[in-house]
Order: sequence, then C-alpha cells, then structure tokens
Amino acid sequence: MPRKRQQARSFKPFSVTAAPAPAPSADKPPASVNQLLANLRRASAAPSAPAPVPASGPSLPPTIREVLRLPETPAPLPRRPPRQRFDDRGRRLPAGPAPPRSWVSGAPAGATSDGSPRASARLGLSGPARTALPVAYLPARGSLIDLALRRLALDWELHRVYNQYHLDAVPSHLKPALIRYVSVARGVTTSDLKAVLLPAGGGGAYGEEDEEVEELGPHSASNPQVSCLDLSGSLGRSLSLRGLSRLLFPPSRRPNGPEAVRDAWDAADPVPSPPRTLLPNLTHLSLALDPCAAGDVPWKQLLALSLKLSTVTHLSLAFWPVPCLTPPLPASIQDAGRSPGAARLSADRDWSEALLVLKMLSKRLYRLEYLDLTGCVSWFDALAMESGHDRVDWVWSWGKISHLRLFTGWTPDEDAPPSEQLAHREAASTARRVERHIIAQRAGRALPMTVERDAVETSNG
Repeated sequence: MPRKRQQARSFKPFSVTAAPAPAPSADKPPASVNQLLANLRRASAAPSAPAPVPASGPSLPPTIREVLRLPETPAPLPRRPPRQRFDDRGRRLPAGPAPPRSWVSGAPAGATSDGSPRASARLGLSGPARTALPVAYLPARGSLIDLALRRLALDWELHRVYNQYHLDAVPSHLKPALIRYVSVARGVTTSDLKAVLLPAGGGGAYGEEDEEVEELGPHSASNPQVSCLDLSGSLGRSLSLRGLSRLLFPPSRRPNGPEAVRDAWDAADPVPSPPRTLLPNLTHLSLALDPCAAGDVPWKQLLALSLKLSTVTHLSLAFWPVPCLTPPLPASIQDAGRSPGAARLSADRDWSEALLVLKMLSKRLYRLEYLDLTGCVSWFDALAMESGHDRVDWVWSWGKISHLRLFTGWTPDEDAPPSEQLAHREAASTARRVERHIIAQRAGRALPMTVERDAVETSNG
C-alpha cells in the first residue's frame, strides 16, 4: 500500500519592520481617543534622542565613592523661588502668573495708539487742571475710572459713531468728567453734548425734528441729574456760545399760522409753557478758553447767555480776552493772559467799555459764589477801576462771591529773560492790588472773600 506524501507548506518570510496588527477580538473594546493620542506621541518621538532619565539610585558615602572611583552625584536643581503675593505697597497681587512684560512696560513718551500724541499730551497739561471747578467730581489720577475716561476721550471719534446709542447710559456723576476730558483733549461739539446728556433718539427739541419729544411735554428732554458742565478748551475751537445757548435753552416752537385757531369763541387763551431747559439744575459752568488755540469769543453773546443762567453759582472765565462789546482783534486774544507784556500794556488802555461789560455781567450773574479769572492778566486792572457810574460792584451785585481766582496762568522758566520774569512779578502784584481793593470795599458790608493768586516774589536787585 503506497505511503501518503505530506504536502510541503510554504512559509512567508518574517518581516521585522512591519508587523501585522492583531485582529481585534470580540471581547477587547476598541482603543479610546486618549490611547490613540498617546500612541501617536510615542511614535513621533525621535528614537535617537531619548528623554533623560533622572538618576534614582541611592547616594554613596564619599569614602566608598572614592574607592570605587565613581563621579560625584550632581547637586539637585534649586527650587523655584515662591512668588511674592504682595507688592511694594503691601497690596495683595491677583492670583495667577505674572503679567507679560509687554503689558507692564509703558508706551513711548508722546506715542498713542490713535496717532494723536497732541490729544494725549493735552490731557496731562497742568493748565486745564488748574481751571477745574470745585466740588465737581473728578476721578483720582491713575484710577481705573480715570484711565477709562481718558481712553474714551482719546478714541472719542470711534465711540461717538459706534457707541452713540450707549453714551447716555454713562452714570450721571461721570458725565461731567467725561465731557471735561473730551473737551480738553479735542473739544466737544453740540452733537457730542446731546449724545451724552440726552437719551438716544430724544434730541428732537434740540435741533432735530422729532414730534414725539414735542408731545411728551416741556421737561421730557431734560437732564436734571447733571449740575456741572465743564467746557474747558472747547469755546472758540469746536463750540460757539450761540450754539451752546441754543442747546441749553432751545427756542420754543410756534404754530405754523399767525395765530392758533380756537375750538370755541369763549375758549380761554392757551397758557404758554415754561421755557425748555436742557440742564435745569445747572450750577457749575466752565467756559475756560484754551490758551494755546483761542478763537473768537464775543462778550456780547456771553451777556445774552448770562440772562438765562440764573441758577449758576460757580463760573470759570479763564483766559478770556479783554471785555468789550465789539469783536476783539486776534492779537488781543493772544495777549489774554499769555503775553508777558500784557500786564504793562493794560495800564494804557481805556477801561470804560470793559467796565460797562463787567457791570452788566455782574448784575445778571448775581448768584455767583465762585469766579475763576485765571489767565486774565490783561484786564486785572479793570476789576479795581471805576469810570463814572461803571464799576464792578463787589458788595451788592457780586457780594455773594466768596472765592476768586486770579492766577496769571503762566510761569517763567528759570532761564527766562529778565523781562519775562519782571512781567510775571508785575502781574502777580496787580492781582494782589485787586485783592486789597476788594477787601477794602467789602469791609463790614459783605462776606469775606478768599482770593487765590500767585505769590509775589521780591527782586534781589
């Protein structure tokens, strides 16, 4: 019987590089995402650069190590110093890592992100800071509110367009500070004031056509919460007195016909509504000019506006030119408190027109308790002069003023020429002479007055 021949089995060559993956069994669950990521990390690691394994062997005594000629055990790495939880002033630092160096390092001097270094520098001027009204709220310099308002003022052109419907949501006690920052930085306009002081879409009675506001009543578009309006540096640059007057006291609308048609012949005459006022509780008003860019500011318009400012008790007319009823020359504006020779030229002027304007102004603003005349060196003499029946009455008309500021508004440098230093001393002496005149005129007849002025320096020669 023949034998069975066994068939030779063919074996495939064994591959070292690529081993087939074992077939997944039904009992073994599939790999999770974390396991797949771990396998990819191990596969991507370079085999030629293995990770250093820290020496975990026990240390040997020095004598045995010298006998066996073993290298010394490296010293352990120093511990990371613990972060101080308090700064130099003792304030607790916020949790988390330290801020990046780019956040802490200050920007270059004079550089701003909006490309307006002049506007940023104007916010740091000491001149506008001197013209700040008392009692008015201003955030502490360097505080979060101060930084936010300054940034808002520098980027005002952007926020004025994209946040025009949210500006009225600023708290009432911060609106005067915001208006002051914008006014000092670039100057405010009537549109800016309406965007901050009036609700969105509620300015129809103040220059725009909006019948809904007219139907709501005379006091619907007013802001009684704001009592301070600081417009330092805006008049003559971006705002006019006539536009300000129309904004604060808009004219009442009249019927189209010459006379309203009555419902019946015996109907009573319609009672005229009280004049509409934007800020009915306005008590602090700053009309200070910018000493570097003063424009045309006619006193005649100020006299017309003063008839309606019956509630104002604090007023600033810093850096205003010589009072006159005719439009002043541009040179007279430039000399108002900035020219070193303004004090010497004032003695040769005719003060009759200036005294008439000041007399009319004092009778209309009889409730003033604070008056700021910083930088008005060119007409300090008019405050103590008399021409016929025209003079400044410090006893009756302005008898309630208890605080008067007569700063020169400029300080000569140490290396300034002698003529400029002499002019500054003469201006300070004029302010002291005005103070003595007011004290003598009020003696026993009116309240005492505090006069702030520059100290008079005596010359050594």
